[in-house]
Amino acid sequence: MRMSDLFRLSAVAGTVLFASLGFAQKTTLTVYTALETDQLKAYEQGFYKAHPDVEIKWVRDSTGVVTAKLLAEKANPVADAVMGVAASSLALLDKQGMLEPYAPAGLGAILPQYKDKKSPPAWFGMDVWGATICFNAVEAAKKNIPKPETWKDLTKPVYKGQIVMPNPASSGTGFFDVTAWLTLFGDDGGKGGGWQFMNGLHENIAQYTHSGSKPCNMAASGEFVLGISFEYRGNSNKAKGAPIDLVFPKEGLGWDLEAFAIHKGTKKLDAAKKLADWASSKDAMALYGKNFAITAVPGMAPPLPNVPADYESRLVKMDFAWAAENRERILAEWTKRYDGKTEKR
Repeated sequence: MRMSDLFRLSAVAGTVLFASLGFAQKTTLTVYTALETDQLKAYEQGFYKAHPDVEIKWVRDSTGVVTAKLLAEKANPVADAVMGVAASSLALLDKQGMLEPYAPAGLGAILPQYKDKKSPPAWFGMDVWGATICFNAVEAAKKNIPKPETWKDLTKPVYKGQIVMPNPASSGTGFFDVTAWLTLFGDDGGKGGGWQFMNGLHENIAQYTHSGSKPCNMAASGEFVLGISFEYRGNSNKAKGAPIDLVFPKEGLGWDLEAFAIHKGTKKLDAAKKLADWASSKDAMALYGKNFAITAVPGMAPPLPNVPADYESRLVKMDFAWAAENRERILAEWTKRYDGKTEKR
């Protein structure tokens, strides 16, 4: 073999070795999420731009399913981090000692009400997602069904069989609806006004879904007149031309935070901290603000069409610690009363 060929082979081998070493140094993070699939790509690309040495393996499902999966895996955790899962769920995981406290680089800019109060915090918020009713004006006109203005309007006989909403055991949207109604109307061990309201609402429910987006999608397609959902899905469906109006009931709106936490015991703590630093950054908040009216860092969300300017002031005063403490009781009571109308998986 000629000397020039040897040099060429050595150069190729060196290149292959360098490339393989570079690949080996890339850390794969397993991240559990309830983020909408049509949001994940932009967030992922934003993170990769800042940290090309980390790759994310997403495990996605609705909030309740992700929460149950994490709890079931407590003894043998799989997740390295949790991103875009309800703060009420992360408060529950924290109570179980499953989260690694960490103060990310952008923590100081996050409003106090949108992060864990401990120092360092077990979790921090990304953005607020809150309740809305997707109302199909075209189908309503055909059926002579009026647009509701309040939650309690939904218990009127005119709406019988025309309402779909998320099951709170599988959907974070459904859970914040239920906790908001208990906050607004009262909760007394299953006897309070919130449960009376839900009894009346149940009479008019056609189906409980396993997804917070699905009720709005069903209303948008005309399958049902009203879908209790959340403002991102309502706003995006309307922007695509769906014949829906967004109704924000006058009594107040349930809400939760899409939030971030590092799972305790991860063997990839440095990479998880990089994701936490990015998720708390203004670059990330600007991406969240394209989808949601309220971000955990103020001033990052431009006004969204179809979402009222005073949206934040309409949010019910939520206590995430109370929601975590009472989650099991609330879901057991709800399931006993209403689960018969839940869609089959």
